[in-house]
Amino acid sequence: MTVPSPQATTQAAPQGQDGAAPARVVVVTGAARGIGRSIAERFVAAGDTVATLYRGGDLPQGVHGYVADVTDSAAVDAAFAAIEKDLGPVEVLVANAGVTRDGLLMRMSDDDFTAVLDVNLTGTFRCVRRAAKGMIRLRRGRIVLVGSVVGLYGGPGQVNYSSSKAALVGMARSITRELGGRGITANVVAPGYVETDMTAALPEDTQAQYKTAIPAGRFAAADEVAGVVQFLASDAAAYVSGAVIPVDGGLGMGH
Repeated sequence: MTVPSPQATTQAAPQGQDGAAPARVVVVTGAARGIGRSIAERFVAAGDTVATLYRGGDLPQGVHGYVADVTDSAAVDAAFAAIEKDLGPVEVLVANAGVTRDGLLMRMSDDDFTAVLDVNLTGTFRCVRRAAKGMIRLRRGRIVLVGSVVGLYGGPGQVNYSSSKAALVGMARSITRELGGRGITANVVAPGYVETDMTAALPEDTQAQYKTAIPAGRFAAADEVAGVVQFLASDAAAYVSGAVIPVDGGLGMGH
């Protein structure tokens, strides 16, 4: 079991405009980099108290870090218990942590397949299950699962990854049917190609080829994905649940 480490960052979240404490505790898994980092920064800027379950790395200012591996149920439970003790009940969960092990179908090993599902799908389940306990008591909550256009559109060499992301749709819709009457929503955000360190490392001709397939003609900024996540966690989206929101510049056309 990985021991939670709330001291990973010490900066306090900013106060609201009236000086009052932030109204909600938000957990964003995998906030050390990429999309997760941008999501966490957005919630911090809005005055929320933000915590993350992560495996290491530098965190944005104002984010409270709890080191935990989402493949370990005991570690997830311990991290949430520490967050609740330190910060208060969790009202928003953004399940963002994910990994890839790309490879062609005929060369993909059992371990390559199961390892990706254990983080992206089962790891998400572990976090949702634990966060939902507190949300049920509160009779309110927002669950946002970070999927991918690949989960709907498919991708060569990504049978494991696309399977894990497609399954999040069924998860969100089942949660909606189970917990919708308790004021809890569950939705999926499905980003397309996003400007991250991974896409920046691609050869320029490869990037250009990808962009020609995107009607918007460009990759998304991570903050554009974060903005949609923030909306789904807001009061304005209280009647949106079981939805899949693409943020892909038209690449998948909702499919």
